[in-house]
Amino acid sequence: MTKKTKTIFFLSLLIVFLITAPLTVFYSLGWRFDWETKKFVQTGSFYFKVWPKTAQIYLNGNFEEKTDLFFGSVFIENLQPKNYEIEIKREGFHSWKKTLEIKKRQVTESKNIVLIPENPRFTIIAKGVKDFSFSSDEKKIILEEMGITDSESQSWTLKLFETEKNVKSHLINEQDILLTHPDLKESKEKVQLIDLQFSPDSKKILLKTEIKKEINYFLLKIDKAPAILTPLDFLDSNADKIFFNPKDPQKLFILTSQPDQESEGINELKEINLTDKKISSALIGKVVTCLIFNNNIYYLDNSGFLFKTNFSFDWQERLNIIPLSLKREAEYEIRVSGSNIFLREDNILYCLDEKGKSFQKLFEHLNNTRFSPDSKEAVYFNNYEIWVLFLEKKYEQPQKEAREKLFITRFSEKIDEVFWYTNHYLIFNSGDKIKVAETDDRDKINIVDLAEFKNPKIFWNKNEKKLYILTEETLFTSEKIAP
Repeated sequence: MTKKTKTIFFLSLLIVFLITAPLTVFYSLGWRFDWETKKFVQTGSFYFKVWPKTAQIYLNGNFEEKTDLFFGSVFIENLQPKNYEIEIKREGFHSWKKTLEIKKRQVTESKNIVLIPENPRFTIIAKGVKDFSFSSDEKKIILEEMGITDSESQSWTLKLFETEKNVKSHLINEQDILLTHPDLKESKEKVQLIDLQFSPDSKKILLKTEIKKEINYFLLKIDKAPAILTPLDFLDSNADKIFFNPKDPQKLFILTSQPDQESEGINELKEINLTDKKISSALIGKVVTCLIFNNNIYYLDNSGFLFKTNFSFDWQERLNIIPLSLKREAEYEIRVSGSNIFLREDNILYCLDEKGKSFQKLFEHLNNTRFSPDSKEAVYFNNYEIWVLFLEKKYEQPQKEAREKLFITRFSEKIDEVFWYTNHYLIFNSGDKIKVAETDDRDKINIVDLAEFKNPKIFWNKNEKKLYILTEETLFTSEKIAP
């Protein structure tokens, strides 16, 4: 090869390098040529994480990729900045659809996508069920079943269904309550079951009943076979609310109303010793309502201040600086999640502001409030609307500020119950339809129909990831339908 040829070859390689090197650098930095605008643009990426895994990803109607088998995720890069119509599919599940924007040099994420089954399987647990209640650990169900007695009148029976063992056993019936009253053993009086409350360890139940217009309390130990029924006949008629003591199974707390009319709605907090059947003198006075949470007692006094104390009552902390103006005949309830404190006044929801100064009105016409499993959000709802409150700053997409409100949906049919399906999805019933909605408000909020039952009462078991439905005196449970 001559010197001239070598020189030409070298210069050719140099020119190719000078051309391709910048292009390679530009390409590695995400620059692409947009044939529509005839300009070079920097690209962005999508990152999706989906349950169930191996779902199909479509961009603008074209199949792009599948999520991986191990993590259910996919990373799609080198996308030109613009809006994309996303559809994520899997056979047997409702599709997830949303329009998302790609921005230059940024990753648009959606890491909490759950595809909802189209036709989940439901299994019958029991028939003839009037009502049901789940234990604190969500492993036991108390079934209130109706039957016919020898006198051909209807009578209720409580039965225990253990979800892990799939076993149903008898607890007590209406006649067992009457047998605890010597003067009613042979009577045909009806016992009305007003309320039942599980202990924190799910081993006992507090029963509130009414016989001949008189309120009676019973303690039912369900960890024994047969169950042990103990009448709390030493309680007087002034008992308003009873709470389990999570630190001592032989003690209860009780709110007792004051007898004089001027103190209507004002209670005293006392302690019940189940061993010697004694009630202490007042531990706290002038109490409107209280809550036992995380080994602390929160109570609202009649001056509108909220306090926190421990079970020894050797200290107390006032939580609000400005008192809440109380209504004489209103019903109050305290709710706590982490550092967030809520107060319900009839159907109005208040939230203690971040500086702890005063209670701010959050929502009217309230039915209930539930906290997400990770305690980072709260859902509150009434008969027709559902809202979500972010309790702390949310950094993942879509980002939210602490105390930011999000309107989920409004229906013409009555909303009965709302539960957290996951930390990012809600499950609820509107009329006869059971629906699931996401809390990602980018573009539209995906809401799908899961099932339909007549006048359903629902309960979402977050541990089993199963839905329980009572309809027409039949209790159903679903297969596992969430991650």
